[in-house]
Amino acid sequence: MNAVVLASGGLDSTVAAAIAKEEGWALFLVTVGYGQRHHVEIACAKKIAAWIGAKEHKILHLDLSVFGGSALVGQGTVPKHRSEKDRKQGIPNTYVPARNTIFLSLALAYAEVSKAKSIFIGANVLDYSGYPDCRPEFLQAFQQVARLGTKMSVEGSSVEIKAPLLQLSKAQIIQRGIELGVPFELTHSCYDPNEEGVACGQCDSCLIRLEGFRQAGKKDPVSYQVG
Repeated sequence: MNAVVLASGGLDSTVAAAIAKEEGWALFLVTVGYGQRHHVEIACAKKIAAWIGAKEHKILHLDLSVFGGSALVGQGTVPKHRSEKDRKQGIPNTYVPARNTIFLSLALAYAEVSKAKSIFIGANVLDYSGYPDCRPEFLQAFQQVARLGTKMSVEGSSVEIKAPLLQLSKAQIIQRGIELGVPFELTHSCYDPNEEGVACGQCDSCLIRLEGFRQAGKKDPVSYQVG
C-alpha cells in the first residue's frame, strides 16, 4: 500500500519515513520549499529520498515569505541560546503561520492522486509544544478534513494521518532512528545555518537536537558552527 510522507529533510520527518518503510508502505515523499532561510534542508530531503528508496519524491515551491509572520521566512531574528524553560513559554517567532495546515493539504492532494492510504508527518508535541499545528487536536481535526473534503472519502476510501513521533522525546526519536539505520548525517535541523549550510548550534532546533543526542548517549554526526 502507498503512503505519502512529508519529508522536510529534518531529523523527525526522516525517522517518520523510516518507520513508514519498516511498516511496509510504498513511500511517496513530498518536500516543500516555502521560502525558508534554511533551504539547505531541501537538498537533504533529496538524499534521504534516495536512501529510503522512495517510489516518488515531489518537491513543491511556495513562497510563504509573501505573508511573512515568521523568522523562518526572514521576518525577524531566529532566537538563540534559549533555555528549555524559555522554549516552553508561548509560541516562538519561528512558528510559520498555518504551515502544517498547508503541508498536510498538499500531502492530501498527493495522497488522492497516488491512492495512498496514509500520510506520515514528523510532528512532535513534546519538543515543539509551542507550535499549535503540532498538537494532537490539530491532527485529529485535519483527519476530519480529509474525511469530509476528498473524492476518495466520498467514494468509500480513506486516508489516515499518522504522526508516529508525536509523544516521543527527541532522545527516543533518535534511538528509534538508530534502530532503523537512519543516516542522521544526511539530515538538517538548524533554523539559521550559514551560507555553506552549516548548522548554527544555537537556535532552538539545534539545541533540542544536540540535547537529544546527548540524552541518547550518541554524538550528532552533523557539523556545527558552535556547540
